[in-house]
Order: sequence, then C-alpha cells, then structure tokens
Amino acid sequence: MFISKVMTGNVVTIDKDADISTAQHKMSKHRIRHLPVVDENNLLIGIVTDRDIRSALPSSQSADRENIEKITSSKIEEIMTKFPVSVSPLDTIQDALLLLQKKRFGALPVVDDQGKLIGIISTRDLMIEFIEVLGLNDPGTLLCLLVEDKIGQMKKIVDAVSEEKISFGSILVSRYWEEGKRAVFPYLLTQNIGPLKTKLKNMGYSLIDPMDWYRDSHFKDE
Repeated sequence: MFISKVMTGNVVTIDKDADISTAQHKMSKHRIRHLPVVDENNLLIGIVTDRDIRSALPSSQSADRENIEKITSSKIEEIMTKFPVSVSPLDTIQDALLLLQKKRFGALPVVDDQGKLIGIISTRDLMIEFIEVLGLNDPGTLLCLLVEDKIGQMKKIVDAVSEEKISFGSILVSRYWEEGKRAVFPYLLTQNIGPLKTKLKNMGYSLIDPMDWYRDSHFKDE
C-alpha cells in the first residue's frame, strides 16, 4: 500500500523564523510531536520535534524566568533538523516502517518530486493501518506455529482451520532462528481454539506463545 493512502495530508507546519514558544503552542494545540518547517513555497527545509524543544530548554534546576523567556524566543531555525529524511507518496508503508525503525524516528515528512510538503506519516498512522490490515479490530486469537520451510505448509494450515469453520483475520509468515523453520501467525476470529490446537499438534506442528517467538528471535539476533 502506498504512503499516499495513509499519510496525514493536512499538515501543521511552522516557519523557520517562528520562535520556540510558537512551536510549543502548536504542538500542544494540535496534540502532535513533529512540526515540518517549510518556506514560502511550501518546500520542506527542516523539521522540529518535541524532543528538540526539550533539549533546547534548560533543566528545571538551572532554569530562571529570564533564561527561559530568552530561549523560547529563539528561532526555530536554530534548533530544527535541516534537510530531514523524507519519503515519497509513492513509497510503500513497508518502506516507511523500515525507515522509521532504522532511523528511530517518530514520523517522516512526505514530499513530492519538487520537494514540496504534501503530508506526514507517523508510527501511529502505520499502527492504525496495520491493525486494520491484520483484522485486529475484530476479537480473535493469535497463534504461532513452527513449520518446515517448504512449499505446501501454508495450504495445510489454511485447510485445517477452514475445516473447523473458523474465519481468518489475517495470516503472516516470519523467519525463525532455527534453520529450515518458519513461524506462521494465523489471527483467527474466534476464542474457541482448543480443538484446532489439538488438531494442529496432531498434524505435527509445534505451537508456541507468540511472545516466546519474539524473545527467541531477538535473543538469537543479539
């Protein structure tokens, strides 16, 4: 899915010559943490975050009214990140997710071919979209099955679930640290999965807690 389908299009922005107090007010009013900085032609020239503002302000122990007023009257240009990382509306949400994780950002400006700001996409936008895609708004149960990494395994699992007249919310496949194995995550729209779990075990599949997969995969990566 393209970023253009899930981004926030009506972006709250700020001018580089605005002061820090204005940025604080905008973030508080709109309940946001990222402000793209644009010029008079709406070209993206920077971004300022709530973290940038906190870093610019003195600590509460050393703060005095005069010093705080002086800092909050400073220009955004002094604390913004210039030439920030951005994405295209034609990039995918997978591209955005990987970039946010790699850079440890909370949001990415979206610009057109001319560098003009047309949107912003945040981790919250992506979380909402993936919840929708995975069907997690509907009550259900997430299973984790360890399977051999070979053709035909997915069909067997789908057939087994369908035979129990259980609907899928979604199904994902991920790598597993053990060679020749894959982890399959069916999200099933039922709470009554006892008979199905027994059936899958009898078919030779190992069922583990999804959080155990998460811990195991991260431990092996370290």
